[in-house]
Amino acid sequence: MTQLDTLQATTPQKPRLHPRVKALLRPGFLVGFFILSSSIILAVFPGAFAPYDPNAFDFMAIKQPPSWAHPFGTDNLGRDTLSRVIWAYQVDMQIAFFATFFAMVIGVIVGSLVAYHGGIADVIFGRVVDVTITFPFLVLVIAVVAVLGPGLNNMYVAVTLVQWVYYARLTRAEIMTQMTNDYASAGRVMGYSSPRIIFRHLLPNAMTPLITYWMTDMALAILLGSSLGYLGLGAQPPQAEWGVLIAEGRNFITTAWWMSLMPGIAIVLTGLGFSLVGDSLADVLRPRGAS
Repeated sequence: MTQLDTLQATTPQKPRLHPRVKALLRPGFLVGFFILSSSIILAVFPGAFAPYDPNAFDFMAIKQPPSWAHPFGTDNLGRDTLSRVIWAYQVDMQIAFFATFFAMVIGVIVGSLVAYHGGIADVIFGRVVDVTITFPFLVLVIAVVAVLGPGLNNMYVAVTLVQWVYYARLTRAEIMTQMTNDYASAGRVMGYSSPRIIFRHLLPNAMTPLITYWMTDMALAILLGSSLGYLGLGAQPPQAEWGVLIAEGRNFITTAWWMSLMPGIAIVLTGLGFSLVGDSLADVLRPRGAS
């Protein structure tokens, strides 16, 4: 053994971090986690951070630019823009969850059953997918909301009626991939019931892309909710919601630019937080050895 080998053998090795821990320590995840956790805190406790009542009129402070008293300025009715942006977190984070959760649950159940049983159900599902993806997603949602009427609850129903197809298609593909593994055949040979094979064995191994897609979809749900609020089909005034705030400021874009800019920044930051966390979770949950 050479002197160099002896030195290397006696030199203490630095402990190596697990690849999943390294993924959680990346700047992207830390920034996304900070943004997302801050957004959740503001959504749960808006009154603790908002300096004013979001719907309190002050006709002596109409369209005041950002200042120490009003860091985000005031709107055309003298309402504090910062307070309204903070209270809008409560509505928009609800949109991010409810506009995607029920679609995901329905899509996962339908996609799992269709993938496992196949047959005529798979054929019918394929035609439903073809018809749904033929129409632009936003146009289809707007059409459903126009029939049901404006409001957050109707928006949730409309998004669920359209969005579940995308979750079901992704779930079907993942379940069919998992069914090629030996453990799926072993479960059938051992006499396990179909629900047990699907929901206890196949689905848990197919959840990684679904969770990643869900995180990204929540960012898109915020954009969708803000778009519908801007068009008057989502949240309704005087409720504080980012799309509604942007719509209220569109007529004053040259004289009171902060009315639309501040909620727009909140949309971008929150969507960025969801995207960064989703990308990091994809690395954390990816099976070892996958590229």
